[in-house]
Amino acid sequence: MTINRPGLPGDLPSAEVLWARWALIAVLEATTESGQERHHRTGTWVDGEGLHLDDAGCTWWGFARRGEGRYVLFGEDESSGVKWHQPPVDMLADAPGWLPHEELKDLLSGYQLGCVYWYEGGAWARASYPGTLDDDGLDCGMSRFTDRADVLRTIADEDHGATSAQDAESLLTHAEDRRLTPELLMSLTVDPGRRQRDQSAMTRALERAGLDRP
Repeated sequence: MTINRPGLPGDLPSAEVLWARWALIAVLEATTESGQERHHRTGTWVDGEGLHLDDAGCTWWGFARRGEGRYVLFGEDESSGVKWHQPPVDMLADAPGWLPHEELKDLLSGYQLGCVYWYEGGAWARASYPGTLDDDGLDCGMSRFTDRADVLRTIADEDHGATSAQDAESLLTHAEDRRLTPELLMSLTVDPGRRQRDQSAMTRALERAGLDRP
């Protein structure tokens, strides 16, 4: 996804596919330090609140389930012009009541939010944007997950531990089908180039993400 306009709901894969791709990378990056899961960090991770992405610089994102078939995606990339647009853009206009409105309003009040998308009934939606808005940050934030080939390249790189391109394909297919068991995960990965796999942390992340159950 490379666009020169604000994101559109149709730019995103289904929430279930987006979840599987993002979660698999979070599982492959999972580590434990001093016996505790690392919740305040950079990179990609999963916890009780959902999926997270933070590069400690220009982009951060959260992705959470909100009930059966319901998801919310929100975050910010420095490319977004939404929060500074005049007149102001109401990112929660027409948003359903099941969104975490208090959390989102807190982020909005602190000028920490660039866009909000929600998923229900098999479709993505967002607030309407004025025609003068040129970017909401969705492309820069989510392009790493929207193109399956890009996801496969990430899984197979030296930082994520897939043993081959074929094993990367198998990992992603099993994740998207929600059939990635801990045994399969370990059999298809090796220690990344600069660290040892933390198998316990990876297994916990796999269970949290639900990639091992349909």
